[in-house]
Amino acid sequence: MGLTSLEKIVALQKNTSNIRNICILAHVDHGKTTLADCLIASSGIFSSRLAGKLRYMDSREDEQIRGITMKSSAISLHFTSDGSDYLINLIDSPGHVDFSSEVSTAVRLCDGAVVVVDAVEGVCPQTQAVLRQAWLENIHPVLIINKIDRLIVELKLTPQEIYTHLQKILEQVNAVTGSLFTSKVLEERAEKDTDSQASSDSTSGEQVYDWSAGLEETDDSHLYFSPDQGNVVFASAIDGWGFSVQQFAQLYSKKMGIKAEVLLKTLWGDFYLNAKAKKIMKGAQSKGKKPLFVQLVLENIWSLYEAVVIRR
Repeated sequence: MGLTSLEKIVALQKNTSNIRNICILAHVDHGKTTLADCLIASSGIFSSRLAGKLRYMDSREDEQIRGITMKSSAISLHFTSDGSDYLINLIDSPGHVDFSSEVSTAVRLCDGAVVVVDAVEGVCPQTQAVLRQAWLENIHPVLIINKIDRLIVELKLTPQEIYTHLQKILEQVNAVTGSLFTSKVLEERAEKDTDSQASSDSTSGEQVYDWSAGLEETDDSHLYFSPDQGNVVFASAIDGWGFSVQQFAQLYSKKMGIKAEVLLKTLWGDFYLNAKAKKIMKGAQSKGKKPLFVQLVLENIWSLYEAVVIRR
């Protein structure tokens, strides 16, 4: 997208229904500011070659010297989706625990959040803290697994090993979300039981509390991160690329003649492509087959990095 004029930004600011406040949350050095650089560069404010080096959102001198974000900073970006124009107020927040007050303030101001996780380091203490902060403010964030390139260039993992590693990261993040959900349900159940006990005149005999009942009755499927739900993005901010499963589902649906909806559900998971039957089948791990995500996505990225970065 090209550079947007100031007059266009002013006009968008008057249409409050199309304004979105989005904050970037992560542990320190997981790539928040580099990701913000990529998004700003895509709007034409500066060259994409400077993304990650300029650290545009780190406007203070001490931030540039230390190489970390210390104060939350915001920028307005123009975004077009389905013919509608939106104004995105992007807030880059600090990742260091000493500046957590800046993070909590940013989350309270926002409609949505982007949680960035380093593909090598995984879930860190501040990642858990920002997930909890987003949960308390009733924000459903989008997860970006950043620095995928490090798995190829530094750790030299194979596509299958990268897939297993990414699965573990997703499990770690979902474990944090699950613990937050469990604590909320149990707190609500405890309050309800306390109120009912206080309202009753007298109680006789021993009372047995079934704490699991509240968890079984409540639907929590929409809370977790899963690529097929559209709330997970795989990216390398320093190299300026990122994708979701939906993009590859649409791409391969035209080439393979398979419906995009089917590919969307099967690209991530224990599914493989049966070349003879020309069908997508379940049980890739038990049959020793490559999962679809490895075969159609990771192997192509791995081959590209091997040809351009590693061999060079």
